[in-house]
Amino acid sequence: MRIPSRLIGGAVVAALLTQLTACGTLFFPDRRGQIEGKVDPVIVALDAIGILFYVIPGLIAFGVDFATGAIYLPGGKTAQVDPHTLNKAIAADGKVDKVRLQAILESELGQRLPLNDPRLIQHKGSVEQLAMYGLKPAA
Repeated sequence: MRIPSRLIGGAVVAALLTQLTACGTLFFPDRRGQIEGKVDPVIVALDAIGILFYVIPGLIAFGVDFATGAIYLPGGKTAQVDPHTLNKAIAADGKVDKVRLQAILESELGQRLPLNDPRLIQHKGSVEQLAMYGLKPAA
């Protein structure tokens, strides 16, 4: 009879420990340190579920998520690269060399972008857009 009671006790302790931690801090540790922004409704819902089961740990989860900033959605990040630098990625036939473009973006932005990912959606530009950047259209 002792084994089932230990098993139940262990499950209760594990449930309480998971409720003492904040959902946003666990699921999105990269969001910590934000001080404002839009609140993530998924994290709010998960913290609210914690309040339904255990009031005090659920409130602690809300407090921890707000204090660390993990409850906020990440802000939009933008980056710009000089068009003249991007000219180096265009081959003589007018096609973009993905390897060169990836190297330029990695050196300029400090991030490695998967340009050879099959899910990548490529859009064709217009002649006006090319002229705006001082590029000649080539077919």
